[in-house]
Parts: sequence; C-alpha cells; structure tokens
Amino acid sequence: MTVVKNVCCIGAGYVGGPTCAVLAYKCPDIKVTIVDLSEARIAAWNSDHLPIYEPGLDEVVFACRDKNLFFSTNVDAAIQEADLIFVSVNTPTKKSGMGAGMAADLAYVESATRRIAEVAKSSKIVVEKSTVPCRTAQSMRTILEANSTPEIQFDILSNPEFLAEGTAIKDLLNPDRVLIGALQTESGIEAQNALVDVYTHWVPKERVITTNLWSSELSKLAANAMLAQRISSINALSAICEATGADVDEVAFACGKDTRLGSKFLKASVGFGGSCFQKDILNLVYLSKQLNLPEVAAYWEQVVIMNEYQKKRFVRNIISTLFNTITNKKIAVLGFAFKKDTGDTRESAAITLIKDFIQENARVAIYDPKVEAQQIYMDLSEPGVVDTQKQLEKNVQICQSAYEAADGADAVVIVTEWDEFRDDQLDYSKIYTGMNKPAFLFDGRLLVNAQKLRQIGFKVSVIGKNELAGTA
Repeated sequence: MTVVKNVCCIGAGYVGGPTCAVLAYKCPDIKVTIVDLSEARIAAWNSDHLPIYEPGLDEVVFACRDKNLFFSTNVDAAIQEADLIFVSVNTPTKKSGMGAGMAADLAYVESATRRIAEVAKSSKIVVEKSTVPCRTAQSMRTILEANSTPEIQFDILSNPEFLAEGTAIKDLLNPDRVLIGALQTESGIEAQNALVDVYTHWVPKERVITTNLWSSELSKLAANAMLAQRISSINALSAICEATGADVDEVAFACGKDTRLGSKFLKASVGFGGSCFQKDILNLVYLSKQLNLPEVAAYWEQVVIMNEYQKKRFVRNIISTLFNTITNKKIAVLGFAFKKDTGDTRESAAITLIKDFIQENARVAIYDPKVEAQQIYMDLSEPGVVDTQKQLEKNVQICQSAYEAADGADAVVIVTEWDEFRDDQLDYSKIYTGMNKPAFLFDGRLLVNAQKLRQIGFKVSVIGKNELAGTA
C-alpha cells in the first residue's frame, strides 16, 4: 500500500497555502513543500508578514515552517521528490474565447499538469485541489499519460476544498467533510486510500467521504451553487420586505427555525462575493449549456442575476435618497474585502458599488482594516487604461480609519461586516459630528442598530428593512 511521506503543493494562494500549512501542522511525519513561480509570493510566505490574512494562519505556519513545511520557487525539485502532488492553481473565469464569462480558464491547471509529466521521474499521486469543471481530471490524466514514460504511473484524485474565507483554518482543523474522488480502478482506489490516511491523522474517518472522480468534481460546484442560491433567495425577499414593511431579519429568523431549512446563509446583504460562488455557478451554467440543458442553465444563472440586481438596487437607493445626485458628494465606504476576517477582494460587492459611485462623479473615501491600498486601486482599475491609479485618485481616497473616511462625508455606506464597524465598537456620535448634514448611513450588512443611530441624528437605510414601518 502507498504511504505518503512527501507532499508537494503547486500554487501558494488562498487554497494551497492554508490547506498544506495545516496538513504539515497535523502531520509532522510528512514533509510538505509549497511551490509557486512568483518569487514575491514565496518570499512573503517565508517572511513575518504572510501574503494572506486568515485568523490562526500565522500560528500554524510559524509552528512548522522550516521544520516539515517549506515554501520554494524550485517547482521541479519539489515535484521530483513528492509522493503526492496537490495542483492548487488559479482557475479564473475565461475573459475571451469559447465560454467567455462562464467557463473556467484551465490554462494554469494544464500548465502545472504538463510540468509534472515533464519532470517526474517516479510514479505520483496527482490531486486536483483547484475548483474545476467536471471531467477536468480526465484531461489531466490524458496529458500525464501522453507525456510520460510507461514505467511511471500517475493516479488522479479529486479533493475539492470547502473553505470559507475568514474561517479557513478552523474549517481545515475541524472540517464538516473531506471529499476524495478517484477512478474506481485498483490503483485509483489505492491512491484514494493513501490520501485518506493523510487526512485521518486528524479528521475522524467517518468525515472522509470517498466517491468516484466525477461526483467529487460536481459536488464542489453543487455545494457552492446551493449556498449562493440561499443568499440570492433571501436577497430577493429583502426587496419585497423593503416594499411591504416586513423586516428581512424577522423573516429569515422565522424561516431558519424550520429544521428542513436551517438558519445558515439566510443573512440578507448587498450581495455575495469571493472567488468561488459566482465562478462556480457560472461554471455550472456553462456545463448545463454544453450538455444541452438550457432550462437548468437558466435556473442557476438567475442566482447570479439576482446577486447583481441586489448590488445595483442598493446603489439606486443611495442615489435616490441623496436627492437623486451624488455628484461631488463624498461617500464613505466602510469595507472593501468581500467579507470580514479576510483580505480577499475577489468579486467584492464594494468594487461594483464604488465603480458606480465614480460613474456618478462622487468622491469616494474607502477604509478597510486588511486590504492594502494597491489592491484597492488594482480592483477599481479599468483594463487598458493608462495611468489608471492617477485617474482613480481624482475620485478615490484610501483612508486609515473609519473616522478619516467619514470626515466631511455626505453618506456612510457599510459594505463589509467587519466587527469594528458595529455601533458598539465605532463611535458613531463622533462620525455624525464630522459629517455633512443631513448625515446618511446605508447599512448593506445588517450590522448596526438603526434606531440607536437615528437617535444620534443619522438618516438610516438598512437593506431589507423599511424605515417607515418603524423597524430598527
């Protein structure tokens, strides 16, 4: 039976870095090497300031780095040494060509697979860790077999991640489930069992689920699609709540008490973001279209449409409340990450909102406790525009605190649910004093006590709640 003693992870991003750091932390008998072509990223992983913010990540990395956890740019050496290789590279949505805007771009996956085939001198277990469309493992297998010698055997496994950013380390240390898919051949099942043995160093065996390859690949897309569907469902209801005087928090609470539904992912907001939900749903839409299932494709596509509608609806409400114009008005945006406890900004609702504010000629002041200014400018940049940052700086100010952002503002907009933006953490009386009057506050995350802020003097608008209905 295969025993894994040496692991290589290709890709030192949001998935590969934390996942394999925890693997090293929990498996001191296994050597783990995380490789990436980016020298700057690897240097950051080897420094005191890691390139990713996740609660608990620093402690895990610092506990085992340079003991059995290593970060390197020497991809070939790590591949040659490894028994098992995680492919954890980026799979962004294609921007052009067939399937543009929906299909996953598998260029990085293919490049990593070809590299493995080219440099491997012994048999390997290759694990797709990136979120990929169905049947990607078959493509990887074809590439590996076509570019290797007969005496070297490659077994392909699917081991999708189910991490929530902000709780990734907690999710890795105590996962709901670990899913491992394999070809149902003798060697495939042996490889599957080898990875099961790695995870059962710390995960109870009953939580490690083994399936065929295709079920594993589809389960990742299906789980994210269903979670996003719940968010879009409650967001659709939030629009009805605002129009009727119902309170979306009360509606969600009542629905969540139904044991068939449960309460998770029923929090209305300005919209979901992150690297997974939209990308995975669009992958599912594209797959459905390719399989000639147009009704299925339309069903899942509506989840994304509803998410975009929620963001646009929020912007329209802000503009109409501010007397139908925000030209030259200062809008303080609190939060730029797509959710609290992460510095990740991919598909963040803040990007859409701020771009719309700039289109309306507003002045935007942004504060986020974890997102670097350069990242904000990059996310707001328009491709192909020269000196984009200089153009943005005419309308955008990056601030060091919520108080700086709100000083002289006409409106405060809460976009990320950072705890420090709560009314028991932030001095909203101080913020109110420094704002233009009337002072407007728009809560896109159901974060503050609206009634309390109205008593200070704010004109408060909360997503999914109708002020005229007397809700707080």
